[in-house]
Amino acid sequence: MQFYAAEILIALSTVHRRNVLYRDLKPENLMIDREGHIKLIDFGFAKHLEKSNSRAYTNCGTIGYIAPEVLQGGGYCYPADIWSFGILLLVLLTG
Repeated sequence: MQFYAAEILIALSTVHRRNVLYRDLKPENLMIDREGHIKLIDFGFAKHLEKSNSRAYTNCGTIGYIAPEVLQGGGYCYPADIWSFGILLLVLLTG
């Protein structure tokens, strides 16, 4: 479990370094390749931010994984993906 959690964080950090907000982290959007590594799929809700401190305002994502700031509508950034990662870990650990 720790290996997969670490690989998901590495994937998110790679996406974030490219100024992309993923916005839809959930089990259905993770695949395991032939070598056993995690791959993020379905970038349909992803948003490219012009600057690293830019914000997104669209209310999108899967309801059980959305961070509170997304629902409040005041703008959000990369920590919203980290919130989704926490929910994802809870789901993976508890089923």
